Amino acid sequence: MSIPTPTRTPPPTRDTGTPAYTDGTGTFHPTTRRLVAGRTLAGETIITVDACVIGSGAGGAPVAKELAEGGMRVAVLEDGDWHETASFTARPRDMTPRLYRDAGQIVTVGTPPIGLPLGRAVGGTTLINSGTCFRTPDHVLTQWQRDFGLAELTTANLDPFFRRVEREINVSRVPAGLAGSSARLVLEGAARLGLSGGHLFRNAKGCVGSGVCAFGCPTGAKQHTGITYVPRAWAAGATTYTGVTAQRVVHRDGRVAEVVARTAAGGTLRVRCRHAIVACGTLLTPALLAASGVGQASGELGGNLSIHPASAARAVFDEDLDPWTGVPQSAYVDGLQAEGIMFEGISGPPDQAAASTPRTGAAHRDLMLQARRTASFGVMVHDTARGSVRRRAGQTVIRYDLHPDDAARFQRGMAVLAEIFFAVGAREVVVPLAGVPTLRGGDVGPLTTARIRPRDVSAMAFHPLGTARAGADPATSVVDPDLRMHGIDGLHVCDGSAVPSSLGVNPQITIMALATRLAYHLLGKPAPEHEPVPTAIA
Repeated sequence: MSIPTPTRTPPPTRDTGTPAYTDGTGTFHPTTRRLVAGRTLAGETIITVDACVIGSGAGGAPVAKELAEGGMRVAVLEDGDWHETASFTARPRDMTPRLYRDAGQIVTVGTPPIGLPLGRAVGGTTLINSGTCFRTPDHVLTQWQRDFGLAELTTANLDPFFRRVEREINVSRVPAGLAGSSARLVLEGAARLGLSGGHLFRNAKGCVGSGVCAFGCPTGAKQHTGITYVPRAWAAGATTYTGVTAQRVVHRDGRVAEVVARTAAGGTLRVRCRHAIVACGTLLTPALLAASGVGQASGELGGNLSIHPASAARAVFDEDLDPWTGVPQSAYVDGLQAEGIMFEGISGPPDQAAASTPRTGAAHRDLMLQARRTASFGVMVHDTARGSVRRRAGQTVIRYDLHPDDAARFQRGMAVLAEIFFAVGAREVVVPLAGVPTLRGGDVGPLTTARIRPRDVSAMAFHPLGTARAGADPATSVVDPDLRMHGIDGLHVCDGSAVPSSLGVNPQITIMALATRLAYHLLGKPAPEHEPVPTAIA
């Protein structure tokens, strides 16, 4: 008699189309906010928990929520503040100093200087990013397996964790009707040139296209960690301490003992714990680890910095476009991805455009007078160079020099983007490359024949990664494949610093998936295979 093989019920599906993106019902609203403000903590305060999570962004918030729901006592330390959605004014000049670290003025030291904006609040940079969600590309995971010994980080093994993250933050596709005029024109132009593209997937629920994602979503539609993971962690018993800056992780006999932090009131917070999870971000984590006397044996701590240098071209049309209406980053063109070039939408309110338009004086004034008829789109480069983050005289110094090959990628990307704009009727195109005049009449010759050096590129950068990278070999990495600090039990790193290399795409949900995987590992739980399968995903 044969024994029937048990049937495995496949996981359900999850819609990722227009209804999922635009329906704002069913969002999570905590009945209790477990917040302690550091400005109230003078003197010395001692608490005891199972896990202390340092940071509340893409790495810290997911691991805190999962550990709390798994039964651990969790404290989250955040040096920024908690901000109510109702306090977001949609004005960049109001929100930038409130939500950005150093008021958005972090700049690399090198050629050229590159702005590198980071969030500083509960939710971290997820509060002020564009919300774009790409899974880790398969070829990147293959590289990690080959170059860093991360054999378990396969597409199949990570899939359940991506599905869990995508459900938690409602990753779904931007509808064409909310994509905005710049996206419409670029996708049409790309199609005419035979370049593939489409609408992006974002973590949004009930989005109305208010156009100010980078300055705090005033409708609460963007599902950043501050209104998703952090409140769910509270519901499971975790407490968030704001205005608290971790100074060091104390370890004894190769084991974590406590985290020592400074409070906004000038006091000291000591968190006794078995697990310390460092999620301060790629630029801040190395300094905390160094101050704790860990992570320096390989000589890799603070090195291997990768970023995504990015800039935008602007095109003036004869029609009114009102480019500040709609989702700022709603579409992509990936026809040059094999060359290390991605095109992603970028737009925003007029004062944001004024700050980033690459002209000065009367020329800048003339462009701003045409703002209603101006479309913009971004070029993002999968960088070749590697930089470093070091502490010098009490300051964080980010050293990064754009590689000549990456300057050439900007030149190539801007030329193709200009052709895309001209294909749909642009009257003139302005590119942020020194020495290149305004392009008119469909002629990109002045750009393609120019000599573009790194110093000629005007760029910002996003997605810093790699300064405490993961790897199997302690001689060439800072943390092991399970994100544990080599040689220290109970100390883990789960932010962009542990991601071993550039992804070529936005890293938000890669960091979240790795953080979720870490939490499951610490809890001894199997992967969440039951999570729903998205109907479509990037």
